[in-house]
Amino acid sequence: MKHTAVFRFATDDACALYLSLFQEMDDVGDRSSACVRLEAEDLLVLDVAATDISALRAALNTWLRLITIAVEMREIAAPSG
Repeated sequence: MKHTAVFRFATDDACALYLSLFQEMDDVGDRSSACVRLEAEDLLVLDVAATDISALRAALNTWLRLITIAVEMREIAAPSG
C-alpha cells in the first residue's frame, strides 16, 4: 500500500521557497519520495509518498522542517517592514 500527503502553501514567497527546496528532492530515502512544485506564483505544493506510514511520517517531518527553516531564513534575509 502506498501512503501519500499533499500540502499547499499560499505565500508571496512561494518562488523563493521553491528555489531553496527543489534541490533536496533527490535526497530522499528508499521508502519515500517527495516532490516540491509551484502551482501558481504564490502557491507552493509539497507532495510526499511512502511505502508505509512510518516512512511517510519521517518524510513529512523532514520536509515540513525544511520548509519551516526556509521560511525562517527568508524572514531573516528579507524582513518585511
